[in-house]
Amino acid sequence: MIKVSHEVPLCLLEQSLQFNDYDYCLPHLMDKYEEYKNFFLKSKENGRHIMMDNSLHELGTPYSKDRLLYWLQVLKPNEFFVPDYWEDKTQSVVSAKEWIQIQNGFPHIEFIAVVQANSIAEAAECYQTYKDLGYKKIAFSYGASYYNEICPHPNKALGKAIGRIQVLSKLQDMTVIHPNDQVHLLGCSVPQEFGWYKDFSYIKSIDTSNPVMAGIQGLRYNANGLYVKPAVNMNECFEISTDKINIELVNFNIKQFKQINNL
Repeated sequence: MIKVSHEVPLCLLEQSLQFNDYDYCLPHLMDKYEEYKNFFLKSKENGRHIMMDNSLHELGTPYSKDRLLYWLQVLKPNEFFVPDYWEDKTQSVVSAKEWIQIQNGFPHIEFIAVVQANSIAEAAECYQTYKDLGYKKIAFSYGASYYNEICPHPNKALGKAIGRIQVLSKLQDMTVIHPNDQVHLLGCSVPQEFGWYKDFSYIKSIDTSNPVMAGIQGLRYNANGLYVKPAVNMNECFEISTDKINIELVNFNIKQFKQINNL
């Protein structure tokens, strides 16, 4: 079964325990918000599965190495996304080589490398290099520019979703990705994308704030999902108060997300 987590604003952390299969941690927020830190420390105490990101998407660059190491030691997440660099295969591979050595000091944490590329050829090379380095789980982001080159759909959000599907399909056809591999999908442009991975046995987990951000923006999922990406993001909404959120709409979107994707 694919594990799903929806990132939420600070005010919805406790409610997220009711609908998330695991808890998705952003380390820079652990340093900034006491409530956020305590939530994840409590989750760890309660035996919740925790995946810790490196905060690239939120900060534009990975969080500092010393703080990542600190939180690996303190939080001891089940899985950790090693620092990667946006659309920079070379630097991401260099980082992956460094962090696979660091993993020796954290034998109970699964380190995950994120594919960064500007073409299918680069994605294939990046993925294979990670496997050769010893990574057991590898992730693909939702927003790579070359997805739109692969699928030049007039609707850019749909194009990126279809583009990522085509990349994974091609890598599988090239036998770069094998059926017994483990893949994580980071985010999405449109929520219905995940329903198109029915026969992709290697996809083990996904994370996306899409149904939550859509609800905050006032967008209601239809029977097929959405055809636009919500304009608001977690950076803008993290400190939003509960009274400014249509909780019914957020809950509806989360339920609809599972239905349209058969999750």
